[in-house]
Amino acid sequence: MDNLVIDIIDLAIREDIGDGDHTSLACILADAQGAAKLLVKDKGILAGVEVALMVFERIDPSLHTEVYIQDGEHIEPGQIAFLTRGPIRSLLQAERIVLNLMQRMSGIATKTKLFVDAIQGTSAKLLDTRKTTPGLRFFEKEAVRIGGGFNHRFGLYDMIMIKDNHHDFAGGITAAIQRTQQYLKATGRTLKIELEVRNEKELDEALRIGGIDRIMLDNFTPAQIAESLLLINRRYETEASGGITLENIRSYAQTGVDFISVGALTHSVMSLDMSFKAVKITGA
Repeated sequence: MDNLVIDIIDLAIREDIGDGDHTSLACILADAQGAAKLLVKDKGILAGVEVALMVFERIDPSLHTEVYIQDGEHIEPGQIAFLTRGPIRSLLQAERIVLNLMQRMSGIATKTKLFVDAIQGTSAKLLDTRKTTPGLRFFEKEAVRIGGGFNHRFGLYDMIMIKDNHHDFAGGITAAIQRTQQYLKATGRTLKIELEVRNEKELDEALRIGGIDRIMLDNFTPAQIAESLLLINRRYETEASGGITLENIRSYAQTGVDFISVGALTHSVMSLDMSFKAVKITGA
């Protein structure tokens, strides 16, 4: 995963800088040194500090950052998250990449914290989904974790998740599960299996065939989930998904379901406002 993150950061640098930051090359002396602060302009949860440090390292290892607020901490307008010193050209090259990542990550962490607080005191765990921005999945899922949520599978490769399209194309739930078991045995893999069900009939079939680890109850009401949990009787992990909002998530959590997945954590989020501003160095 570390190599993937570095590759994405390097791509962002190439995307932004291309054959050179010609504005800075034109008006900033090559040996000019300076400092810039990350200024918070919104209320929420800070996320992306560690990512920013990685960006600075890739841009210019000589940049030095003093961190004042860590990932996961509550922030208020006017606070300074960190101060970075070094070559001014390097500071300017890093500015927009750092802001783009931190603003989005902080928005996701802030939204996640709202959902986590809404189910506090229940046993349910909040999950993200694969509804992420292409290329930014690591950063968005990391922001969910920073906000107090938990990561579902990262991609198609680290868990078997038989969704409605899979069992529709496979010829039904029984066929999909049986083929999955055969595939795992043939390939020697030990991936966990999650099955999505859309109604009580599909749930009954899943319980008859077995051979799974988790059942996702998709677009069930809290009352329907409570009834389904009685049928499942803790034989499998359970997950609620679909139509879940900040306003109704607690009613889902109070059913006793193990996990609640919310795609809106990453696909519908407002970035937090912040800026990277020049600071006069004392004695300069």
